[in-house]
Amino acid sequence: MTIHFKPLVTFASIAVISCGLGLSVPGNNPQTIASGTHHKMTTSQKIDNRIKHMTLNEKIGQLFVTAVSNNKSATKYNIKKYHLGGIILMGNNYVGTRSSFKSRLKSYQHSAKIPLTISTDQEGGTVSRLSSNKRISGHRYYLSPQQALHRGGMKKVLSMYRYQAKQLHSLGINWDFAPVADVSKHRSSFIYDRTIGKGYKNTSMYISKSVPAIQGQHVAATLKHFPGYGSAADTHTGSAGVNRSLKSFKTMDFLPFKAGINSGVDSVMVTHIILKKIDPHKPASLSKKDISLLRNDLHFKGVIVSDSLQMQAVGNYAVSHHVYRDVAAFKAGNDVLLTSDYKRGIPELRRAVAKKEISVKHINAAVKRILTMKAKVGLDIH
Repeated sequence: MTIHFKPLVTFASIAVISCGLGLSVPGNNPQTIASGTHHKMTTSQKIDNRIKHMTLNEKIGQLFVTAVSNNKSATKYNIKKYHLGGIILMGNNYVGTRSSFKSRLKSYQHSAKIPLTISTDQEGGTVSRLSSNKRISGHRYYLSPQQALHRGGMKKVLSMYRYQAKQLHSLGINWDFAPVADVSKHRSSFIYDRTIGKGYKNTSMYISKSVPAIQGQHVAATLKHFPGYGSAADTHTGSAGVNRSLKSFKTMDFLPFKAGINSGVDSVMVTHIILKKIDPHKPASLSKKDISLLRNDLHFKGVIVSDSLQMQAVGNYAVSHHVYRDVAAFKAGNDVLLTSDYKRGIPELRRAVAKKEISVKHINAAVKRILTMKAKVGLDIH
């Protein structure tokens, strides 16, 4: 069979015709690349680009998560003016009906140039913000992890976490400060009722399954309270220290945190207890030595958030050592500062940058982790 070929038009002749028509030769001008062949930016590249175009005030504002009043106009004004990264909802913020509550949170998001993390403490049991108003959540009480475990084993625990996270997401809340990864052997200790009530191995298993149960609902989970609260006293009301060795923490308390990190947890909260054998004077939340364990030993790459910097344990240290708590907490390695003192904190951090006590590179790295978490839960940060 004879196959007839049509004469080929040479590239040179196409070039002549193209030039005669005032057209560019394909390949000579990048702008002529066919649609669909342009390089598509990754989420990481988009975030880098966003950070590149942010002002220093906008970057510093992203570090702050603050409690807010129920004065909607004042809250919106502060979110916009200070470029706040997020807010935390306490029990007193759960006011009105479900509809009005959701509307209020949407208005807060609309006032933010970069979408907010809207966080809350929803552990169940004694720490359950959703229990504050049945008109909003539909329930007056949520089981604690221990109660759920006793009623229906791990299946019940995970069902509880999925349900709570789904509720949070439906309301517009995208960050839950749960689950508690602490282990305490003493029933009378401050933290015991908030734990799963088991040893290190079983707590690790509980954490590894609870993290995806929460984050599967597009809500960031938080392991707390690193490096492990144990039987320490209540840091809300004063300083608390432990004499245990670093080795004991690594072989015991770190296990549930490792399990959560291996499960992809988005954030870890650092406690204010003083680890006397590691950094004998500073609360863990203000200690670079303590927080570096989370990055270097446990290889955590996500968001590190301080416990509330308004708690007395931090206040005691700040007063006695003449330091400003927000600056000290950021220097120590926290990405997010859980504080309501942002009107002072933002200029204090700017001052620290001007004095070269804090580098812009350090701030950029923290902001990237924050924006990465925001993108992961579905917020549009581009």
